[in-house]
Amino acid sequence: MLQEAALFLAAAVLFVPLFKRARMGAVLGYLAAGLVIGPSGLGLADDAEAVLHVSEFGVILLLFVIGLELQPARLWRLRREVFGFGGAQMLLTTALFTVAAHVAGLPWNTALVIAFALSMSSTALVLQLLGERHELTAHHGRAAFAVLLFQDIAVIPFLALVPLLAPQAGGTPADWRMAVAAIAAIAAVVVIGRYLLRPVLRVLATTEVPEVFTAAALLLVIGVSLLMQSVGLTASLGAFLAGVLLADSEYRHELQADLEPFKGLLLGLFFIAVGMGAKLGLVLQQPVLIISVTLAILLLKTVALYGIARVSGQQHSSALKLGVALSQGGEFAFVLFGVIGTAGLVDVATREVLIVAVTLSMIATAPIYLLLSHWISRHDDATPPPFDEINAAETPVVIAGFGPFGQIIGRILRLKKIPFTVLDKNAAHVDFVRTFGNAVFYSDATRTEVLRAAHVAHAKLFIVAIAEEAENIRVTEAVRKHAPGVRVMAIARTRQHAINLMALGLKPEDLIRRSYFSSLEMTRRVLVALDLTPRAAANAVDLFRSKDEDFLLRQQASLPDEAALRASVAKYSEELEQLFEADAELADAVSIDDAPPRVART
Repeated sequence: MLQEAALFLAAAVLFVPLFKRARMGAVLGYLAAGLVIGPSGLGLADDAEAVLHVSEFGVILLLFVIGLELQPARLWRLRREVFGFGGAQMLLTTALFTVAAHVAGLPWNTALVIAFALSMSSTALVLQLLGERHELTAHHGRAAFAVLLFQDIAVIPFLALVPLLAPQAGGTPADWRMAVAAIAAIAAVVVIGRYLLRPVLRVLATTEVPEVFTAAALLLVIGVSLLMQSVGLTASLGAFLAGVLLADSEYRHELQADLEPFKGLLLGLFFIAVGMGAKLGLVLQQPVLIISVTLAILLLKTVALYGIARVSGQQHSSALKLGVALSQGGEFAFVLFGVIGTAGLVDVATREVLIVAVTLSMIATAPIYLLLSHWISRHDDATPPPFDEINAAETPVVIAGFGPFGQIIGRILRLKKIPFTVLDKNAAHVDFVRTFGNAVFYSDATRTEVLRAAHVAHAKLFIVAIAEEAENIRVTEAVRKHAPGVRVMAIARTRQHAINLMALGLKPEDLIRRSYFSSLEMTRRVLVALDLTPRAAANAVDLFRSKDEDFLLRQQASLPDEAALRASVAKYSEELEQLFEADAELADAVSIDDAPPRVART
């Protein structure tokens, strides 16, 4: 056992850094390690099935950790993507594979169960691949997660359907009893997770013994998995459900930190086992058949997912990434092939061909996705997508730029039911924000025809929430020229940026310097932490802000004269020091906490 552990660890330590350095991802490194040490390689390890059986717990831990990051309210918001997008993917890919398998000579019932198994994608591979590239929050990343989640849920009715499709099948009362047991098990997990787990975790946390809390976290995942398996459901679905129920818990981060090392190692072991299980000898014996089946899996799923994504409104590059990311067969296919083989629906030879094809599709996904991402990045830089044709009604607010700053403004306006129009040149931003039903246009706000189409001249406010200084200035200039009567509010990255905006006619009260107010708030808290009274700290910050805004006006007025600007800076520093000294003297004479609020001083 120790020798095998040393072998797997050595393979991972050797191959994963090499593949990471080559920008090919850790997943491909693990798969390559399995191929090299497995029966088709050096033959150092030969029991891939036993390793796979153990390492599948890594997939279970992965789904538990994902569940911890999904509050029930957020999961409810994803219902349309999960059941709409995920359901459409499952139906379309299953239909395509069923027809293809039947044309290849398989009977309809066999073709249907094989098609369902092939429509599943690899949860572990896809989430690891997208997570490494920080793409899980992108549009295609969110859609991929929704599809994978629906696939896990869809396994439940499929497992109940297999006995009915098997030769000499017939529904029995036992099937209904299994369905009732499954529902009861899910209900038990919900009740225990909501009402019993938190008190138990609270008691364990008070012991202040970290390893006991880690043991409890592992026991929780294993217990839920065993419960789900006992009623015929997938352990991964139970783990995900338990994670969701604890997503609002105060122990969420501690649970995640405790399980992260186990999850990472077991997931790596899972991919090594997949690489070990690839029977490359079968590829040499039947190369045309194996390669044809592998290509059919990759192409049919890519085309189906790309079509669904485009119909749902995703852009070409996002839809293509989604299709390729989910094009492989999944780890559940190995389990399902075993189930349908036991039921007599698939013979041994066909099952071995399918297992090798699914394995090869998993191995091929990572390099294909990396090549596609590289090609898309170069292609998108060379030929950006065309701007949207704006067809918007008049709104009181127009926002240019919908990054983190503009999104906060838009979200609060939406809560107050104040309509607004958004113009943004970031195609990825627009694609993502549109999924929430916002009226966002991929447009260049410096163009007069865009401002005219957005009815800027009839708006009450135009907000420039663009972080890039040069673009920010160009948009402000365009708006001031096109609609001089519209009030413009803008963000500024630096002090000089704010001065340049004021030179275009913006008032100090219509400017927000990024990080300026957050810096003032942090300073106030620092002063309180250093034992100043809250009022003394607030007065010091208010005094600084008042003098700083006065100085900003003087800087803007003296902008053409560099000598005057340098003199103004020196004078400001001297005045500020004198004011703080005077404030300190006042604090010695009078208790600031008892004094009435002061007006701005000059």
